[in-house]
Amino acid sequence: MIKGLLLDFYGTVVEDDDAIMRAIADQVAAGASTSVSGGDVLDAWALRYEAVADGPRFRTLRLCAMRSLATVMAEVGCAGDAATLCAAQFRYWQSPPLRPGTREFLSRVTVPVCVVSDVDRADLDAAMAYHGLAFAAVVTSEDVRAYKPDRAMFARALAALDLGAHEVLHVGDSTSADVRGAHAAGIRAAWINHRGHTLPDDTSVEYEITDLTGLTDIIG
Repeated sequence: MIKGLLLDFYGTVVEDDDAIMRAIADQVAAGASTSVSGGDVLDAWALRYEAVADGPRFRTLRLCAMRSLATVMAEVGCAGDAATLCAAQFRYWQSPPLRPGTREFLSRVTVPVCVVSDVDRADLDAAMAYHGLAFAAVVTSEDVRAYKPDRAMFARALAALDLGAHEVLHVGDSTSADVRGAHAAGIRAAWINHRGHTLPDDTSVEYEITDLTGLTDIIG
């Protein structure tokens, strides 16, 4: 029996920032002194982003975004200020659109919900206020000083709901951060596959859904 839910936020409750990141990458490519495409920049940015976030010293997600983009800009010879380019992304984090089915599901869910998000606390609070959302608990990477799939994120969420790993279900759109992270913490996972991706061969999942309404029959 599922007694509580852990929910990723961006890509699960609200739309992710894919389009904003692609637009920024296109701007960098347009201003680069080397021949690169927006896709090239986006791929490089994702790698540098992960490297900064996984470094030995914790940095906020905003700082991770700016530092990783600045590195890519230097590599491709794009002049400009990474913070200025990232401003659109940061605005988006505070007022993203809801994903399909979110409002419907949250109006009906009867078990306590804890949001587990990698975004900075102030940005998550702003996004929840923007949509008038409230949850039993909220855990951010800034609170824990670690990013998913670190088990500390999930341990903090379980403590916040006062539930055991076997009593909850974690829901998210990332197979690495959400699905594998939850499994490493002994928690079942539901994968939000809204991009139509194929599950990696080395990853299994208890449930695969496209939006939160797919949980209705799962949690009863």
